[in-house]
Amino acid sequence: MSDEAWTWSAVAAVERLRSGAVSPRELLESLRRRVEAVDGKVNALPTRCFERAGREAARLEALPPGERGRFAGLPWPIKDSAAVAGVRTTWGSLAYADHVPEDSDYVVEAIEAEGGVVFAKSNTPEFEAGANTFNEVFGRTLNPWNPARSAGGSSGGAAVAVATGMAFLAQGSDFACSLRYPAAFCNVVGLRPTPGVVPQGPGALPHQVLSVMGPLARDVADAALALDGMARFEPRDPLSFPRGGGSYLKAARAPRKPVRAAFSMTLGLAAVDEPVRTTVLEAVGRLASAGLAVEEAHPDLAAGDRAFRTLRAFQFAALRREALERHRDRLKPEVVWNIEEGLKLTAADLAGAEAGRASVRLAMLDFLDTHGVLITPTAPVEPFPVEQRFVGEVDGQKLATYLDWLTLGYAVTICGCPAISIPCGRSAGGLPVGLQLVGKPYGEAELLAAGAWCEALLGQSLARPIDPAERA
Repeated sequence: MSDEAWTWSAVAAVERLRSGAVSPRELLESLRRRVEAVDGKVNALPTRCFERAGREAARLEALPPGERGRFAGLPWPIKDSAAVAGVRTTWGSLAYADHVPEDSDYVVEAIEAEGGVVFAKSNTPEFEAGANTFNEVFGRTLNPWNPARSAGGSSGGAAVAVATGMAFLAQGSDFACSLRYPAAFCNVVGLRPTPGVVPQGPGALPHQVLSVMGPLARDVADAALALDGMARFEPRDPLSFPRGGGSYLKAARAPRKPVRAAFSMTLGLAAVDEPVRTTVLEAVGRLASAGLAVEEAHPDLAAGDRAFRTLRAFQFAALRREALERHRDRLKPEVVWNIEEGLKLTAADLAGAEAGRASVRLAMLDFLDTHGVLITPTAPVEPFPVEQRFVGEVDGQKLATYLDWLTLGYAVTICGCPAISIPCGRSAGGLPVGLQLVGKPYGEAELLAAGAWCEALLGQSLARPIDPAERA
């Protein structure tokens, strides 16, 4: 087997696993060598469990190829906010620095049931708070295109692992923008599915719909392959539902131009920096020149801002109050702020948030009935200096809180729609920029087909992983 196996696409790797051209243990060993050669430069996969992974790969090899699942032995990293049985899981927090769970989260069970081999935990900010991946347990994850810049977050370690060939696919999660922003910053694909498509839990808030699990991948077809294996009915998750018989990968392999689309640079809510505006406008212009009927428009999502912030604060208080009471001195200021904001809430605040969420969801659905797909920049800024905790200014406008620069992400989150970020070009400074496509709830197949069409025209997805740039 060539030691270039780590350069294969996920689709190609699975095809070779199924054909017997490569064994699960051989592929795992190729990836191990790549991780050892690269991760010291970017700090994406701080916890590794290759011994556990080797046992699972050997178990799969003993099975007939047709019984190894959709992933057939493909190695996967899991975000350090999802439990993997017997593997250190810290949530990026000193309060849980030595935590080793006995059971895996449902999404991990789903991946392993389909022949995914878990070999590492990817880095995340503390309790996934903030879109810059750093914490006091493992330190900062660096952007492979420019290690002086942020990789985004909170699935930053996952995005970097995929971009640099340390993973074919990676599991991540998305609350405000946590799959999409790091995808944009690292020039990979991030898919936020509709709540309920990918099982999640166990947890104290099983009915919440803001945070979802999803994949990061090098291209749309690989993301579709990942979703085929991650999406399954899990009766312990009250939002989960039985899948139909279709294949997301089949949809992605049949790229389809949307009948119509809307484009909005700001959604009427967000400032966007000039380098991003320029790159995104060029990309949208190319799509229009290829025949996409694009109208500049957006739904009225103003009520969603307060709704999201209120419900986010509620979830932090509900899930992390005990951590605040027991470990306040170990928590970063942004986490403390999130929890304390939640503890101030009243029943009237929550009622208003639910009403706001309902109104913007209906506004988005009505809009998509008319316009089909909504296109925006994924993130409003280029990757920013890695030492900067969060973005405090966009396009000359000072921001009031560390959440303000996340608006393009959470304006979609609050509506419950699926969204995908695809690479759309580089800024004048050579940094990646992402394009966000938003589709109708449960319309992942159509969204993937549209994303594949845009991807083919723009030609910016990675045909081969990159070697991390050296820090100046």
